[in-house]
Amino acid sequence: MSGTMESAGAEAARQLPDEQEGMALPEAPTGQNRTAFLDAALEVFTERGYTDAGLTEIAARSGIPVGSLFQHYGGKRGLYLALWEEFREEQERRTAATVTAERNRGVDDPIALFVAGARAYLEGAWDNRHLGRLLAEEDGPAGFDALRRQWDRAWVRRNARLLEVDEKQRAGRVRVRVLTTVIGGAARELGDCGDDTEALEIVDEVCGILIHLTAPPS
Repeated sequence: MSGTMESAGAEAARQLPDEQEGMALPEAPTGQNRTAFLDAALEVFTERGYTDAGLTEIAARSGIPVGSLFQHYGGKRGLYLALWEEFREEQERRTAATVTAERNRGVDDPIALFVAGARAYLEGAWDNRHLGRLLAEEDGPAGFDALRRQWDRAWVRRNARLLEVDEKQRAGRVRVRVLTTVIGGAARELGDCGDDTEALEIVDEVCGILIHLTAPPS
């Protein structure tokens, strides 16, 4: 439920663990060019997979010269990471806004806030299912799995803060990891749903599971 926490910043999403410190990617474009590049990249990555996707085809579909693509993204890896960054940041904005709205309504129960954020995250995963499905695949840039695991650990820590769980205690740490894994697994399942009705049934079911798992022991 990444969006219930503060953004880790754009630079972290652009930098793979094996990059040299201080090595920056080219500055990304803004506005219509960015949208055209990323929409075309998503189409081609989805149809052909990351490994077999070609920059020439991505540029052709975007209607922008391939040289401009290299200038702004440096290649396929930069495009893929930009898609991941966009998905992650949109999820963060959505769930953070939901948690803030709940707090403004007077909700202060950590479990209620956590479940509200989880629902927002899962609804976002459904709305952005094509991108989410792509990012869940194993076919990505070298080193991306390590970056994703690093971010997942940060996700667990932020969820622990939201739930007011002491991470120094192993039981609390494991509990939050289990809850986070449930949300991540459900988000991947949503990518295969056939329609809104099926997707919302899964969201409701998962939120019920989270409430059950977060209930204090009797």
